Amino acid sequence: MIDLVFDAPVEKKKAPIHLSDLTVAQRKERAEELGLPAFRANQLAVHFFTHYNDDPESWSDIPKELRQPLADAFLPKLLTLVRSITCDGGKTRKDLWRLHDGVLVESVLMKYTDRTTVCISSQAGCGMKCPFCATGQAGLTRNLTAGEITAQVVMAAKACAAGELPGGETRLSNVVFMGMGEPLANYKPVMQSVRNLTSPQPNGLGIGARSVTVSTVGLVSGIDKLIDEDIPVTLAISLHTPDDELRDSLVPINSRWKVREVLQAADRYEAKTGRRYSIEYALIRDINDQAWRADLLGRLLKNKNAHVNLIPLNPTPGSKWTASRAEDERAFVEILEGYGVPVTVRDTRGREIDGACGQLAAAEVSSAK
Repeated sequence: MIDLVFDAPVEKKKAPIHLSDLTVAQRKERAEELGLPAFRANQLAVHFFTHYNDDPESWSDIPKELRQPLADAFLPKLLTLVRSITCDGGKTRKDLWRLHDGVLVESVLMKYTDRTTVCISSQAGCGMKCPFCATGQAGLTRNLTAGEITAQVVMAAKACAAGELPGGETRLSNVVFMGMGEPLANYKPVMQSVRNLTSPQPNGLGIGARSVTVSTVGLVSGIDKLIDEDIPVTLAISLHTPDDELRDSLVPINSRWKVREVLQAADRYEAKTGRRYSIEYALIRDINDQAWRADLLGRLLKNKNAHVNLIPLNPTPGSKWTASRAEDERAFVEILEGYGVPVTVRDTRGREIDGACGQLAAAEVSSAK
């Protein structure tokens, strides 16, 4: 068995403890440790998860002298907005956040006709070293805490409720862990975040598990742990090619877990949850978009409860990688459909705002030098 050494997270000053880092029981215990009744923790959960409100001055149900101490103990400020950029008539918004230690992460809020989705980061940078990915090129800075992950979603929900997107007030309906980082490499904080998202209000945001997507490049051990969680989120596998020879270079973790092992793990997840899984496939011109690769992928997925999500690559500045030709994309789709494999070409958002995750953070760092 091959042991790969990917970038290890850099240990820095720890983020302050946040309500979102704690289970419901731990929140109550923390209140009692501060000499406060447990129900104060419930009150703060209502403010944060139901009203998206972390401003202690507005907490009229809490005595004035307790507001700031409770805010400091439970709802410290985790994200500071550096800047937002928009496109698609304002329906796509990328937010760049600075964390307590100066680290930068990104989230993307997207309004569609039938849903509003936020794509969030689970790590600052990424240690998986996929060469076509802007975040992978940057390497891993550190893992995010459950509080930092959850706060991205709460800020998105707050923007939706405040009518900041075109068309006025809306509800945040979907969350995808497809921003910066490999979610299953930061397993415990990601799972605490998933519980925060899916727990009914006021203990969480009340988003259905089926509306939460957790992606992975293929950490089989993490997929097997996810199976045991019994939370039926949508599993997305960032496969990008069906053959091991190319995938060893495109997705270096493939040297540890080969394509068939990853798909077998996805099948185990489907068997346990009954949830169809998604195959994420970034189409890269003359690299992985050949007809024979579409044919191999079709044969691997035939009669499986899987859906292929083809992604026209968002090129990064100076990269040799670029999106496939339209005719190659169409041929790829037709071949998969010929095997009866459901396939969709993703509505790629944000090309003109450095849509690929990691680009905005990289630009901000470069401009500061």
